[in-house]
Amino acid sequence: MDSARLKYEIGNHLDVDTRSVHAFIIGEHGDSELAVWSSANVSGIDLDEYLRISGTDVSKENFYNLYDQVKNAAYKIIDGKGATYYAIAMSACRIVKAITRNEHSVLTVSSLVNGHYGINDVCMGIPCIVGKNGVEKILDIPLSESETIYLSKSAETLGSIIRNLKI
Repeated sequence: MDSARLKYEIGNHLDVDTRSVHAFIIGEHGDSELAVWSSANVSGIDLDEYLRISGTDVSKENFYNLYDQVKNAAYKIIDGKGATYYAIAMSACRIVKAITRNEHSVLTVSSLVNGHYGINDVCMGIPCIVGKNGVEKILDIPLSESETIYLSKSAETLGSIIRNLKI
């Protein structure tokens, strides 16, 4: 859901069709999620390079602000409507469509992570190939060193919450 929001915001900010924007938000869906800026691109052109060649007068700092807006969008929506059920429903429909049509689509979905990025035994949002069997493969997209560290911290946050559950 937040990956779609980020792509929308980047496309809107650059006046580019959202379908041409490729960016991921991974990790926990919440305060410790992270935007993977190192692989963000517009139709395969690195975001920094796209800004340069398109003559777009936008700094990378603007995109970090967009990310903060995306990360905090749910809070604003809940304050206004009481819930984020429309976005959740749209995301669920997209996932179901990928499964029923056996699309083999790359979607950021929550999946059990074992052995990816040195993380084990936690479910979190990660790019996956989704087809008729659900998550068919987790994709280890390249991350910068700082993104890898931040993803590990996000996994630790989730792991801590799980360990503290009283069942």
